[in-house]
Amino acid sequence: MTMKVAEKDVLVHCHHVTCSYGDSAVVSDVNFTLRRGEFAGIVGPSGSGKTTLLKAVLGSIKPVHGSIDMLKGLRMGYVPQVESVDWNFPVTVLEVMMMTRSEKKWWPRITTAERAAAEDVLERLGLGGLSGRHIRELSGGQQQRVFVARALFHSPDILVLDEPTSGVDVRTRHEVLHLLADLHDAGMSVLLTTHDLNGLAAHLPRLICLNKEIVADGSPREVLVPEVLEKLYGAPMHVLEHGGMPVVLDHSENPMVGRFGGKAV
Repeated sequence: MTMKVAEKDVLVHCHHVTCSYGDSAVVSDVNFTLRRGEFAGIVGPSGSGKTTLLKAVLGSIKPVHGSIDMLKGLRMGYVPQVESVDWNFPVTVLEVMMMTRSEKKWWPRITTAERAAAEDVLERLGLGGLSGRHIRELSGGQQQRVFVARALFHSPDILVLDEPTSGVDVRTRHEVLHLLADLHDAGMSVLLTTHDLNGLAAHLPRLICLNKEIVADGSPREVLVPEVLEKLYGAPMHVLEHGGMPVVLDHSENPMVGRFGGKAV
C-alpha cells in the first residue's frame, strides 16, 4: 500500500516493506526515509533486492507487506540501466527525450514548445546541438546523459537511477559521478542503486546497505567497514583508507595492501 506523507522535507518513507516473487521474499522488512536534498545509494551484491526495492519505490511493483509513503504530488525522474537499452534502435536524442510524454498516441508530433524545452535540458547537461543525432552515435557518457536529461525533462523532485555505472567504462563512470554531484549541488534529490563500491558508492554522502534486508545505513566511513561488508557480501572484505576515502578489497586482494600505500581500517 502506498500512502502520502505530510512532512514537506520527507520525499519517500519505506515502512516495514517486504517484496516477493512467488513465495520467495526478495526484500524483507525494509525501513528507510529519504528527505529532500539527500543523495543516497542502495548498495549490495547482485540478487540482493536493490532493483526490486527501487521498483517498489517507483510504484511499478507493490509490496506484499508494509507501506511506502510519499510526499503528495511527488514527481520522479527514472534512469534505467544502460545495459537494458537497445542502442541500435533507430531513434534520435530528441525522440528519446520525448518518450516520457503521457500521450497514449504512438509517437505523437513533437511541438515547438517541447522541442525548445528539450533543447534547454540537453544544453544544461552539455549535450547542446546533439538533439538530431542518433543515440548510437554518441559516446557512453553522452548516452547516459541523454537518459538523465529525459528523466529531468518534466522537472522531477527526485532523480532515481538503477545501476547508473553498470556496463560503462572508467571515463563514463567518472562523467556520471560528476554529473550527479553537480545536479545534487544544484538542489536535486538523488536515489540510486549500485554494486560499484569504490567507483561510485564510496563517493556518495549516504549508503543504504541491502542484502534482502538493510544491513547498515550511513556515510561511507560508517558502513564501508569489514564487519558490515562481511554481513553484506557473506565473505571477508578488507578496507583501506587511501586519499582520505575507503577502498574496499575482497579477501583475495589482501596481498595488494602494501602496494596501495594505504592503511587498513
